Amino acid sequence: MARVIIGIHGLGNKPDRDTLEKWWKMSLLEGLEKNGYSAELPLFEMVYWADVMHPKPLDVSIRDEEDPLYISEKYTSSVADFKQKNHRFVKGIMRYLGKQLNKIFLKEDFSLRYEFIPDYLVSRYFTDLDIYYQDEGSSETSPAELKKEIIKKRLADCLEKYKDYEIMLIAHSMGSIVAFDVLSFIIPQVPIHTFITIGSPLGLPLVVSKIAAQYKPQPKGRREMLTPPGIYANWFNFSDMLDKITLNYQLSR
Repeated sequence: MARVIIGIHGLGNKPDRDTLEKWWKMSLLEGLEKNGYSAELPLFEMVYWADVMHPKPLDVSIRDEEDPLYISEKYTSSVADFKQKNHRFVKGIMRYLGKQLNKIFLKEDFSLRYEFIPDYLVSRYFTDLDIYYQDEGSSETSPAELKKEIIKKRLADCLEKYKDYEIMLIAHSMGSIVAFDVLSFIIPQVPIHTFITIGSPLGLPLVVSKIAAQYKPQPKGRREMLTPPGIYANWFNFSDMLDKITLNYQLSR
């Protein structure tokens, strides 16, 4: 069976699609090389959606750091002597805090206790996520909802195109929310061999409540987040212990 790696990026503006896809490929190849693998990458395709939220992409040629299109985080190779730190103590704290967040902000039916607090934080610091979740449940389709549907359709169309392949789907940051929605509610029948989430906010109370709300209209009345049915082999979640958006890093049932 032919194999394909599909990547979907996270929130915030990005360089143009070709540049971002090239950087993803370089990162994957670097990872293989530094871990002693000589295999070539299979087919790779980027699901790009930054243009839905932002009229102009970031520009690699801009040197002025004050320019809104300046790229502050260009792709660079990791240092040769990089050593992974032992985060056992930090992981314990993060695991505890993640559980406490859910107890504080979520009711038994997974709806939010204090909607104004997470909504304020999202609208203040995570603009793309705020737009993605804006005006849900209204009788008319808003521009924000239209953007959300465009983003989800791009991923769904890409996955449908490769449904006869062995698919590895890599989702970064907010891309993991888009992927979870698509795999759970739009094309649950498409088989995914390996799902990889990186820096995922899926464990945040606001996101949990939004996903749970989508389960409620279903006949079985499920409320909790369940692994999308198409994932048949692996789901790996990777988090930076210092990343606040991945505070609840254990994405388990």
